Amino acid sequence: MKYFLSVLIGASLLFYGCGNKKNKEKTISETTVQSATSSQLNIIPLQHATMVLEWEDTTIYVDPVGGTEAFDNQKPPDLILITDIHGDHLNVETLEALNTEKAKIVVPQAVANQLPAKFDAQVDVLNNGESKERYGIVVEAIPMYNLREEALDFHKKGRGNGYVLNLGDERVYISGDTEDIPEMRNLVNIDKAFVCMNLPYTMTVESAADAVLEFKPKQVYPYHYRGTEGLSDVSKFKTLVNDVNASIEVVQLDWYADKGE
Repeated sequence: MKYFLSVLIGASLLFYGCGNKKNKEKTISETTVQSATSSQLNIIPLQHATMVLEWEDTTIYVDPVGGTEAFDNQKPPDLILITDIHGDHLNVETLEALNTEKAKIVVPQAVANQLPAKFDAQVDVLNNGESKERYGIVVEAIPMYNLREEALDFHKKGRGNGYVLNLGDERVYISGDTEDIPEMRNLVNIDKAFVCMNLPYTMTVESAADAVLEFKPKQVYPYHYRGTEGLSDVSKFKTLVNDVNASIEVVQLDWYADKGE
């Protein structure tokens, strides 16, 4: 599948803590990707784990946090995906403040347990391994969890969801908070993958690169890469991937611009 990447100017919207300046390379704040066999997908990174995806006439919010100001100038969501209960993925105040009246909200049970009753009619609970079609998009719930002994309490298997979105002919993977688990490594036919890499909560850039080299997405987008010591070295991640497989395109979007990094 041949991709054409055009860069649009987009504003990053929320403030986060300091990062490591050596990791700042030229980034893209908003990207529109057109493939030869699929509809146009517009990717708008907002911050850390939060993004907006626009596909055909459908607007998807992923892990919406940060209040309404984070979503200034964005279309109201048709579909909302929430991966986990932690504050960088679930913020009830943001959900209540946004215009979500027409949205379906796809969540794991642990997230559903924390949502106010006002959202009950909108919520679709997906457990790991389940799927549901909404707005012509088949959403698959993929496990996300830690493997390292010292990190097991951060993300227990079965609590949170990564997601695969089937958008026409494209398959888009959103990892959520995870390490390089077998369920990630066994993914097939992934066109775009959003892969986390931050310590101590998820995984190293080396582990992320090794997993990506195994499941071979056509494009990979490092995201969720702020840890306790600043930003992970996504330039190193790109080198690790492309030194072994130059056909995997590593796309660096602007997740932390104007936030002190």
